[in-house]
Amino acid sequence: MKIALAGQGAFGIRHLEALARIPDVEVISLTGGRPAGTEEVAKKWKIPHWTTNLAESLKQPGLDAVILASPTQIHAQQAEMCMRAGKHVLIEIPMADSLADSERIVRVQKETGLVAMAGHVRRFNPSHQWIHKRIKSGELKIQQMDVQTYFFRRTNMNAQGQPRSWTDHLLWHHACHTVDLFQYQTGELPTVAHAVQGPVHPELKIAMDMSIQLKVASGAILTLSLSFNNNGPLGSFFRYICDNGTYKAVYDDLVDGYDKPIDVSKVDVSTNGIELEDREFFAAIKDRREPNSSVRQVLDSMRTLDKLERDLARG
Repeated sequence: MKIALAGQGAFGIRHLEALARIPDVEVISLTGGRPAGTEEVAKKWKIPHWTTNLAESLKQPGLDAVILASPTQIHAQQAEMCMRAGKHVLIEIPMADSLADSERIVRVQKETGLVAMAGHVRRFNPSHQWIHKRIKSGELKIQQMDVQTYFFRRTNMNAQGQPRSWTDHLLWHHACHTVDLFQYQTGELPTVAHAVQGPVHPELKIAMDMSIQLKVASGAILTLSLSFNNNGPLGSFFRYICDNGTYKAVYDDLVDGYDKPIDVSKVDVSTNGIELEDREFFAAIKDRREPNSSVRQVLDSMRTLDKLERDLARG
């Protein structure tokens, strides 16, 4: 299967690392924002074609699918370009930064019938898969998910310490992971959705702190704290408080409430969530089926984010 990647930044590299572990997949084109940086990444990963114009990648002979790890603000435009060109598309989270653009992507997917997947990697992390399997079997029931998503940011830099051409967002990017995961794990839509945020940064023009609360009909609640002001361990830390145990997940790793490690090595064919996400994308294309985390499936989480954004606007 011949793949094009759009985005030469930190998350594009994460996908290249994952793709290197998946057989029968070849990255034949790289689209980036900066010529020098794009060429450098293409040479390092032996990608034969690179460009700063996605339309050129879409014209490469034999291209089957595209992974979009580009700036959020152009996801909807690029996703539609890919599908109109007859290419399957995996859009990194979030698939868009508005409900209208998210609905637009879903409409184009329905029109074209192509595989269109959103990169909600938490669905694929072995730690969260382990929990999900036990929820489905009836062994666990969530009482509360308590989640902390913390970074320290004063300038617009990516995870590799390079300048971003776009601005990250606590709601439409980082909260999107957890809102979707909560709805996926409970299998329910929120009956209560509330958010508050702290001061807006004078230069970045985004809120640097945010608190979100969700509740579903069964009674399970989500308490989510997000910050770009946390000067300490960075990342997302998930605590599942269940009727039959407490578990803490950090990306692909899982421990119980007393920090005893839980072996998740047999949950799936890999212990790398990004690789498992990519494998699901390719499997859905080959099997001609809807993938887990399809744009249709995650649209409900975008609707919740839209409700939260309107809640924030009301103050």
